[in-house]
Amino acid sequence: MLVLGANLAVDRTLRMARLVPGQVIRPREAVATAGGKAVNVVRAARAHGVRAVLIANLPGRAGTLLAELLAEEGHDLRPIVTTGEARAALILLEDSGRTTVVNEPGPPLTRDGAVRLLAAVRDELATGRHGVVVATGSLPPGAPVDLYRQVLDLARAAGSRCIVDAAGDALAATLPHGPDIVSPNLAEAEVLLLGAEGEEVDPEGHDVRARATAAAAQLVAAGARAALVSAGRHGVAGHDEAGGFWVDAPAVAVRNAIGAGDSLVAGLGAALERGRPFRDATVVGVATAGASVAHDLAGGVEPILLDKLLKTVRVIAV
Repeated sequence: MLVLGANLAVDRTLRMARLVPGQVIRPREAVATAGGKAVNVVRAARAHGVRAVLIANLPGRAGTLLAELLAEEGHDLRPIVTTGEARAALILLEDSGRTTVVNEPGPPLTRDGAVRLLAAVRDELATGRHGVVVATGSLPPGAPVDLYRQVLDLARAAGSRCIVDAAGDALAATLPHGPDIVSPNLAEAEVLLLGAEGEEVDPEGHDVRARATAAAAQLVAAGARAALVSAGRHGVAGHDEAGGFWVDAPAVAVRNAIGAGDSLVAGLGAALERGRPFRDATVVGVATAGASVAHDLAGGVEPILLDKLLKTVRVIAV
């Protein structure tokens, strides 16, 4: 599996009793890790025995730190050093379970930087080792809005499947070109499809399942060959050539919900690499996401819990 990380971050995860705006907060715990959606994908994929190759944009001194953190975790890294300074992300976890995320935009990506990232994708695909390519996360300022569409084209030319987990214009640019699978969360899908505002970490309301199911169908109607729309603790809606389906999220004790959607993509991609059908691979993805939220580290997965959840998660036809 090949994963492109165009806009990685140094994550600062803080645990606290309660976040009160306007006051001085003293968290009881602070942890720095490599972060960004692509990092979470390669981290979670290892629970399935898949060592994904991460093509990583690593600008500046923070990029050097990211490379060191990724090496300490033992990931297969193909670094691309561009200009600027890699971003940081602040993740605030309250004892109530509420999560607040502050994402910096990241440094501008020059045309040369984009060309070098795409060249790395092309070179890796030429090895013939990657049946699945994952294009995930926000794009840096200045990046071509169709960067993931270009990744899709490279994957298709190499005979690989492409999963696009993106939002906004980056996702919209791929849809007319028939991405194999798109995997936004419900908020991202509704911003694109309905012009909704905001980005809830965990959606609320009695109609969440219906909204997610409708969004997955609309993404396929817009050009995707298949779609998954994650709805937090509720579950995941899917749509493919056979129609719609739903997978309930397993009940687990939540430690850190950040990276759940990325872990979904990791499990999905790992299963597709091994030839599993899309719906079966979705089950693997949902179980992986469930095991991930029970872990302290975003994208971290406890294999024993994963094995347990794989026995309980099921597809429900819609």
